[in-house]
Amino acid sequence: MKLQKTIKSEGRLSGTGLFGGEKSGVIFRPAPEDAGIVFVRTDVPGAVRIPAIAPNVAERSRRTSIKKGDVSIETVEHCLAAIRALEIDNIIVEVEGPELPAPDCSSAEYVNVLKQAQIVEQQSPQKEFVIKKPISISAGDATIYALPYADGGLNITYDLDYSGTAIGRQIYSYRLTPESFETNMAPARSFLLEGEARQFQARGIGTHIGPKDILVIDSDGPIKNTYRFPNECVRHKIVDLIGDLTLVGRPIVGRIVAYKSGHALNQQLVRRLYETAQQQDRIEKFGTDAVLDIRRIQKILPHRYPFLLVDKIIEVEGDTRIKGIKNVTFNEGFFQGHFPGTPIMPGVLIVEAMCQVSGLLFAQRLEHTGKLAVLLSMDGVKFRKAVVPGDQLILTAETVRLRRRTAHCKCQAMVGDTLVAEAEIKFMLLDDEEKL
Repeated sequence: MKLQKTIKSEGRLSGTGLFGGEKSGVIFRPAPEDAGIVFVRTDVPGAVRIPAIAPNVAERSRRTSIKKGDVSIETVEHCLAAIRALEIDNIIVEVEGPELPAPDCSSAEYVNVLKQAQIVEQQSPQKEFVIKKPISISAGDATIYALPYADGGLNITYDLDYSGTAIGRQIYSYRLTPESFETNMAPARSFLLEGEARQFQARGIGTHIGPKDILVIDSDGPIKNTYRFPNECVRHKIVDLIGDLTLVGRPIVGRIVAYKSGHALNQQLVRRLYETAQQQDRIEKFGTDAVLDIRRIQKILPHRYPFLLVDKIIEVEGDTRIKGIKNVTFNEGFFQGHFPGTPIMPGVLIVEAMCQVSGLLFAQRLEHTGKLAVLLSMDGVKFRKAVVPGDQLILTAETVRLRRRTAHCKCQAMVGDTLVAEAEIKFMLLDDEEKL
């Protein structure tokens, strides 16, 4: 049984962000057991804390970033890869600036700083996520698989296909260990083809760096630079993937096989693995994958058939985020008239389902205050795809603002990975006996 680990003392690192070019500093601090990896943006009011988990991933091009509300921290993958490779489970990463420093565009300096801070064991056992069923995700000609692996640990095979360029095709298989990562993987640097580098700089991205700072590759190989490994490019792709996989929130036991996968596809897999890990936790704890089943939902919401539109809640993060499920069947009463022969779930009922999930998000706080959440307004309501019998609505609500008298949340309804509806919803919080 492995024990959780943190660092013994502080570690510090400063430098310039890879994409934005702004100066930034990082302080690594020890964290208690079960704290996980938490980033803290210290240069904004309130020192915003952002746990390094899949729900906090921000959509960005060619990098991995995390956010909470309007506050984000850019390019966290090299730092996360070093933390995971050194088997650190709990750590506070204080960041002064919008983006992490990118010393030599690799993970090597992060490894050095963390090792100097001394990695120490804690008392509680480490929580691993064991891949038990295959998962595959594709986008165009890129594919990534998560597979069970009997030998334990994290094993990655990456097929990098840059056929027709100086990079060519590179295939590399790697088993993650702290020792091998430090010497064989961490020094591998970010890379760009010359044409890509010119396009980025034309858009004002990375104008502060040149070929000596990052691998820029033309038809003859690196410009004004040399490879640290003959297959440095595929090794760096694996480093990025290790960093992205860290957002599952715990060490992974299994095998990952990737073909031409980048951050966007990696993150799709990470979300699936995170959800599966949370589901496994709920089954172990409650005997079901629901945080709130229909019986508990009925004890909170006043709605009843045919207007109760949430079947179960599968995730709750305090009073900041919630995820629920509505299974849409042909037996729903509204399909009789909407529309005969072409059954489509009414958009107003999708919005109502999002409102009910939002009410459950605020329920824990409201039950202690004797207040009731009543719909006040809806903004930015958009319906993007029809919902039909057989669909499963995945309903999420995130708190934007929660005050004594009002609550404001951002809601989405998904079917699989497809966004079908969204809205920003405001509630008035009234006393139970207060007249509407």
